[in-house]
Amino acid sequence: MTTTPGSDERMRFEHRTLPQRVRFAPGDAAAALAEEITALGASRVMAVAAAGKAEVARQVAGGLPVAHWHHETAMHVPLPVAERARAAAREHRADALVCVGGGSTTGLAKAVALTTGLPIVAVPTTYAGSEATDVWGITENGRKTTGADDRVLPRAIVYDASLTLTLPVDLSAASGLNALAHCVDAMWGPRADPIDRALAGEGIRALRIGLPRVVADPAGLPGREHSLYGAYLAAVAFASAGSGLHHKICHVLGGMFDLPHAQTHAVVLPHVLAFNAPAAPDAEARIAAAFGGGTALAGLGRLRARLHAPAALRDLGMPEDGIATAVPAVLDAVPANNPRPVTADDLTALLRAAWEGTEPR
Repeated sequence: MTTTPGSDERMRFEHRTLPQRVRFAPGDAAAALAEEITALGASRVMAVAAAGKAEVARQVAGGLPVAHWHHETAMHVPLPVAERARAAAREHRADALVCVGGGSTTGLAKAVALTTGLPIVAVPTTYAGSEATDVWGITENGRKTTGADDRVLPRAIVYDASLTLTLPVDLSAASGLNALAHCVDAMWGPRADPIDRALAGEGIRALRIGLPRVVADPAGLPGREHSLYGAYLAAVAFASAGSGLHHKICHVLGGMFDLPHAQTHAVVLPHVLAFNAPAAPDAEARIAAAFGGGTALAGLGRLRARLHAPAALRDLGMPEDGIATAVPAVLDAVPANNPRPVTADDLTALLRAAWEGTEPR
């Protein structure tokens, strides 16, 4: 539905709100996490964190009844990595999962919860947003499969902006643009509704304010708090609206070529926006307004320039012949309600521009 209050058409839609507690606890993640684990009644926690975040994880979760510290994570959650984590949960008789880290870490916890039903409490250290969705993803033989399941939605999220201070500026920018992509897809996803669009618009506004502050003052908390707030809103909107064209493209590219997740989203986003926006004037106007005026594409371009965002898929390791390889897989995944029809030629031109790093058109 594209109508808004005040239009001549009747408003008819169905919106689903996911059951989850969200806590913004600046400087107090450990105490907030402990309260959530106590509320679950858990006594054998499996703590999941990448090896590089092991020290942070122990600072945050060290006071919990941890039965196992699990530090094997990987981008796009390869199936063998997921299977080993599931085996570890069984071996250590875990009764709850705590994940401390970014999207890959949260994704691994979700892969375990998908088959075990164990509750998750998430402590994000990036702006990935996976913690606020019921979406899971697992990669096998170069193909990333995604789905939605209530079992993988974390019971609670603990946000503490101080935990993002060690995230380098370039990764902060890319991760924030990944969150922004959730907002854009939420404007025209398969189940998008007026509530999703309102959340997405506020998410864009918060990210527009927060991310440049992170770049200008990496050690400051206000920019990172704004960015976490925007990333959360983005993820909630995306979880409700469903995966649009942008995410379908990025999931194919990530699984097929093992590209870095956040940077891939940062590169592809302007090209999808340029493609879809002319056929979705209401969404385009909302995005433009959230960016502070002008057009949606110009607003995104201004933000990307301030963030020194990555511009080309070839710089991320995608081979040129991968364009032709990816097109059929993306075409098979294009949502039926995309604002405009998508052909193989359209995708070839879009991916070519994203691969070369040329201006979106």
